[in-house]
Amino acid sequence: MSKKELVSKCLRRLRYACLGCMLFLSVCLAAQQPAPTISVAWEKDEGALKTVPTLQVVVNPPLRPASPIHNNAWESLRALQADYVRFVPWYPYPRLGVAELEPPADGKTSWDFSLIDPLVLDFFHASVGRRVMLNFSTIPQWMFKTKESVQVPSNPNDVCWEYEQGTELRDPSGKEVADYFARLVSWYTRGGFVDEYGVRHDSPHHFKIDYWEVLNEPEYEHGLSPEQYTRLYDAITRAVHEVSPETGFVGMSLAEPTKSPGFFDYFLNLQNHSSPTPPQMISYHFYAVPTADQTAEIHPFTFFDQADAFLNSVRFMNEIRHRHSPGTWTDVNEAGCILPEDIGQGARGDSIYPSYWNLCGAVFAHLYIGLAREGVEILGSSQLMGFPTQFPSVTMLNWETGEPNARYFVLKLIKDSFIPGDRMVETKSSTPYVSAQAFLSNNGTRKVLLVNKRDHSLTIKLSGSQGASMRAVDLSQKGQTISASALTQDQIVLGPFAVAVVSIKAN
Repeated sequence: MSKKELVSKCLRRLRYACLGCMLFLSVCLAAQQPAPTISVAWEKDEGALKTVPTLQVVVNPPLRPASPIHNNAWESLRALQADYVRFVPWYPYPRLGVAELEPPADGKTSWDFSLIDPLVLDFFHASVGRRVMLNFSTIPQWMFKTKESVQVPSNPNDVCWEYEQGTELRDPSGKEVADYFARLVSWYTRGGFVDEYGVRHDSPHHFKIDYWEVLNEPEYEHGLSPEQYTRLYDAITRAVHEVSPETGFVGMSLAEPTKSPGFFDYFLNLQNHSSPTPPQMISYHFYAVPTADQTAEIHPFTFFDQADAFLNSVRFMNEIRHRHSPGTWTDVNEAGCILPEDIGQGARGDSIYPSYWNLCGAVFAHLYIGLAREGVEILGSSQLMGFPTQFPSVTMLNWETGEPNARYFVLKLIKDSFIPGDRMVETKSSTPYVSAQAFLSNNGTRKVLLVNKRDHSLTIKLSGSQGASMRAVDLSQKGQTISASALTQDQIVLGPFAVAVVSIKAN
């Protein structure tokens, strides 16, 4: 070996030795770093909690009486005992959501509730004693002008994404649409209705509908402008109010509110309505959606970044609401995550990785903290049941067994831990990887909601938590239950995508 080669070899060994030392020192320094801290100023009141956590139930075949998971699914809803649950018979299954599939003709009508009633009954039975929100979101297709009539599958379980077509109503006044919804509401609240030819249709129902939401994602479903939607909203609410005066109304239901600031400005301005009564609520949606080329390792960064961007937009949307109609509530009644495979409705659901449900649960908890700070009144997880052909990646239940996943248990944990009227207090996290918010319950119990935004365990310090109890949803139970433990020190280990509630009893 030449002298030059020997020197080169020695330098390489020296370099490797230095790199090894640097790695060793970095590990040692990391080990010596104090755990991130959650600081709570219990004496600094930041206002009363308003936000009610809830969910939406979208009608689809797994919820029908003949489904093998029917009982498990509806029992899961009943067990939540959630308020303001949104019930949505939606257009992909026309026979399960449209009560008049053909136009009146020759003295006859096509009114038929035989397939719809069992689902509505299951919903009301699972919601006894709770306030509910109904949204029969689909206008009968024949009420729109189209070149050809749209064929409806004979099998009610067959999906029909082509059902909703057209942008121009055959009755531009909106009266035909309004009368349809008034008759539908009358069927469920007043024991029946009189049809277009004066024939009485009797029903056994006298339900109370607390809130009626007018249409769904109108900027996409039939492409309604703010002006068109507002006129239709006024016509529908006026007609429904006549048959169900105790029912409140929810408007807008925007798919992508951040793209439609003009919708807020127009709809919330009472001068644009034929009625001087402001809507009780407005609603809009949020979904975290990655691009198709992103791997599972990237999803947490994308989901939480998108959630934060949405929360920033909520502040601006709230400013518009406060300017025009400060007494109107906000309901973010579709919140969740969607995998890109679902967008084309070709997903079979077998590509969903196990930690995905925990990740989406953590995103929901993060949104809950952010929206609570903004004073938003309702946050609804989307949705109770999704399955292949209808957004499997949004489901809160297993579509084969009906058993809840982590998203369900996160909602239950938050709902059972916090109630409107609890006091929010100043809370700061020294790490961007953990969201946190502390609350003072009416009985004096101190509670802290913690969210691990990463796919690995994190140790944090929460002063005063020694001796406290903690309930959590994380990957250690595969997201299939809520764990309970007692804390023996002020340091807490949060599992990957953990959502935890630490409860410190009053002295």
